[in-house]
Amino acid sequence: MKEYKGKDVRNVAIIGHGDCGKTTLASAMLYTSGATNRLTLVDEGNTVTDHDEEEIERKVSISTGVAFAEWAGTKINLLDTPGYNIFINDAKATLSAADTALVVVDAVKGVEVQTEKVWGYASELGLPKVIFVNKMHKERASVDAVVNQVKEIFDVTAVALQVPLGTEKGFRGVIDLVSGKAYEYQLDGDGKGSETSVPADLTDQVEEARTSLIEAVAETDEDLMNEYFEEGTLESGKLLAGLNNAVAAGEVVPLLCGSALHNMAIDRLLGFLGEATPSAVDRGELPTESGVQPITDDGPLTLYVWKTSSDPFAGRVTFFRVVSGLLANDAQVYNHRSQSSEKFARISVAQGKTLHPVAALHAGDLGAVAKLKDTATGDSLGTKENEVLFPLVELPPPSISYAIQPKTRHDEDRLSSTISKVLEEDRSLNFYRDPQTQEFLLAGNGQQHLDIVCSKLRKRYNVDVELRAPKIPYRETIRGNADVHGRHKKQTGGHGQFGDCKIRVAPLDRGAEFEFADEIFGGAIPKTYIPAVEKGILEAAARGFLAGYPVVDFKVTLYDGSYHDVDSSELAFKLAGSKAFKLAMSEARPALLEPIMKVEVVAPMDFAGDLMGDLNSRRGRIQGMDTKGSTQVIHAEVPMAEMLTYANDLTSMTQGRGSFTMIQGYYDFVPGQIAEKIIDAAKRERSGKGEDE
Repeated sequence: MKEYKGKDVRNVAIIGHGDCGKTTLASAMLYTSGATNRLTLVDEGNTVTDHDEEEIERKVSISTGVAFAEWAGTKINLLDTPGYNIFINDAKATLSAADTALVVVDAVKGVEVQTEKVWGYASELGLPKVIFVNKMHKERASVDAVVNQVKEIFDVTAVALQVPLGTEKGFRGVIDLVSGKAYEYQLDGDGKGSETSVPADLTDQVEEARTSLIEAVAETDEDLMNEYFEEGTLESGKLLAGLNNAVAAGEVVPLLCGSALHNMAIDRLLGFLGEATPSAVDRGELPTESGVQPITDDGPLTLYVWKTSSDPFAGRVTFFRVVSGLLANDAQVYNHRSQSSEKFARISVAQGKTLHPVAALHAGDLGAVAKLKDTATGDSLGTKENEVLFPLVELPPPSISYAIQPKTRHDEDRLSSTISKVLEEDRSLNFYRDPQTQEFLLAGNGQQHLDIVCSKLRKRYNVDVELRAPKIPYRETIRGNADVHGRHKKQTGGHGQFGDCKIRVAPLDRGAEFEFADEIFGGAIPKTYIPAVEKGILEAAARGFLAGYPVVDFKVTLYDGSYHDVDSSELAFKLAGSKAFKLAMSEARPALLEPIMKVEVVAPMDFAGDLMGDLNSRRGRIQGMDTKGSTQVIHAEVPMAEMLTYANDLTSMTQGRGSFTMIQGYYDFVPGQIAEKIIDAAKRERSGKGEDE
């Protein structure tokens, strides 16, 4: 394929709410540009950017698909991101590789919950935005309604660049407000319009819309404003140049419209992306951990890895951005994180799952390479002498955890090595062992998210696992004080065992864990035995008192005791400390603690009342609410035990339009009636295992 310099490359992330038509739009752009020979559809399971077997089966984008379209001398790299809330983190990570955010909005539904979220991600990175109003063939489709919504919700200067020709089922094309030309399309045609005259009945509407566009652009530039005041208009060349500058600066958000499904007005979108959005070089520089790095062919080579995929046949595929320098095939590149050298053999550009080899890639372009040894997502590479580190995109923590259980010994032996490959692809996952329950936990953004991981493990790597609700890491503590005497005395012919200690126990603040004070005076207990008393107490606390959960947030003061010159030992004093602890727990009003989660729920405002009622029914405490446009953000604190099924319940309550994040906040007392059930269940379990209560 042709070699493109950075000034001719456009890196465009296609973002938006789930089911707004992003993947279909990418397919239409590839077909219209000639990259594919037919318009592939999500329902048919043969799109270029949704090629993973899970995406084909479920008919949703799970991770970002990469492709490119060549149009009018430019190469447009298309990054088709997921739009459903459980996969939305991938969109945030992808935007680090983009220079423009193409926001797809359903012409009927308008701006939706996830649209607002990804818009915020793009704004954090300072990316210019272009809106494509999709599904113009649907009933009640309206560009004007979307323009007004965007202005209201995002507080930006949003302006339409096109007036639709026809409405709903009669939609047949667009009128370009910059050139003043109209273009008609064949339904399900090749995406390339034929120029036609502007209908007489739309002349006034076009003139009014063009005036609004000129005013919006002129307000961003003093010279253009002066010319507009003097001439009463702006000629097309100056209007386009001013629009380009305004879009790049984020001062104007342009809206185009069309129908991806019927391949209408897609050529106008491709043309606009090539002409009016900034190239990678136009962007100028990217932030680093110590400053900025210019995007230029001149200077040392620097690369940033923005995505990794794992394939059982091709192995690991690394997707990278060339920030500076020229990357040639077979180059030796130094990884500054792993401090190792990697050979970039057979560098390629991705067209879905197909990798097309290229001889070189210029600064600003995106590439892919297979089978690197020590390179992961977020790594910065270049020359060994010139260390440039790009910041890793911070993703929200996983919202839910499930225990993951291998079905056979064979599965158990292979789980760790295979799940690491899945984790390489998806940074929003976390796999770890709970130190208290000893369960292996897989954390993600919802049950469906984790189900997909299990499906990948089974289909790709022949590792069969099942998910189940995790054990709640309850803890125990005390509410009162105790002063007790613990003695261990045993006589068995020869040396006996003797340890004797007196302790005071008092509660500490939540999170203080444990404190031990030594107030022994006059050698009542030799100093060599005092650590043994503390060890005995800690070991007994780890085993729990009420229900076998660790005891926390208490202070022990060792203030007296006695010993025997012959029979005392560290073991005897450890056992004495353990006995003293058990006596103290029985007197100090023991209680059960449960983890309280800090929960943030985001959903359309219409669902706010039901959501708050549901959280209250889960013993939750509403901490506050924020309104962002038509979206309600609810902040609450809810016991972890009540949140195990929340992901599915939230989907049902909000018709899939709600999302939530959850992090552990603190521990608090379990209400008495619930605590009794937990303690009884724990006693039955221990009794069934033949353990002493």
